[in-house]
Amino acid sequence: MTPNTAALRIEDLRKSFGTLEVLRGVSFELLIGEQIALLGPNGAGKTTLVRCICGLTRPNSGEILLQGKAIASHGGRDAIGLVPQEIALYQDLSAEENLSAFGRFHGLRGSELKQRVEWALAWTGLEEQRKLRVQSFSGGMKRRVNIACGVLHRPSVLLLDEPTVGVDPQSRQRIFTMLSALREEGTSILLTTHHLDEAESQCDRIVIMDRGSVAAQGTIAELVQQTVGNERHVRMRVTEPLELPIEGWQFDATSPGVGSEQLTTRVDDVARQLPLLLQKVTAAGYSVAEVEVHAPSLHHVFLHLTGHQLRDT
Repeated sequence: MTPNTAALRIEDLRKSFGTLEVLRGVSFELLIGEQIALLGPNGAGKTTLVRCICGLTRPNSGEILLQGKAIASHGGRDAIGLVPQEIALYQDLSAEENLSAFGRFHGLRGSELKQRVEWALAWTGLEEQRKLRVQSFSGGMKRRVNIACGVLHRPSVLLLDEPTVGVDPQSRQRIFTMLSALREEGTSILLTTHHLDEAESQCDRIVIMDRGSVAAQGTIAELVQQTVGNERHVRMRVTEPLELPIEGWQFDATSPGVGSEQLTTRVDDVARQLPLLLQKVTAAGYSVAEVEVHAPSLHHVFLHLTGHQLRDT
């Protein structure tokens, strides 16, 4: 396997529960060493998709290919690691004991098990807390142990469900540092998250699902170009209410214009168009209090595609 080769490929996956069609021909691929964010509102089919990949749910049709080979609906998934959103640890056991137990669940024994436990403690930064019971850990520490338990067997594909829910910013950063180390070793990561900033800053590509289908997929730049375009949104506040509209500025419910101090517009070329717009404001006798220029983001793309607020699953 080489870079740009699919570690995981989903082809036309379909799943129904009775008359309810939950997955409607989902197709995408996850490359070796790549981290993809899987986004979607409630009912998009994300959970069902992950369950199908893990073998917890049998799809009606379609294929799941792992490292280029089709795998059965159940079994044959030793190369997949799953870290659920819910903390799946034995609270009355220590971090070291939890890691040893989960290592055995994955078939590790003897010196290999000991080596992987030592690796996991160092990887999570919890070597000094190895003998402490997990129940005494903070949420971030539990998350780190939870992730480590899912990768002890060195999976080539890791499925992560909301790995940073309820953790502080420092633990969040530590988790993504841990994941970065895995990627450097060639692990491919499929991350479901409701934090758009995480998807935008941490992932190579985005897959957005809605109503059981893939609504769009690609890099941030590709998704922006495909959907909302590259226009910048400009918002200005002047020092006194407008008496008359000003050419080039839009007036709508969020920027009513006359009688308001707020002006908005959209521009394709900030360097060329913004100075002209500012000149028109000052020529009309108004002083500028502040100007904001916002580039289109994943948030705009998501709302454009799904029409929903991003919500908890």
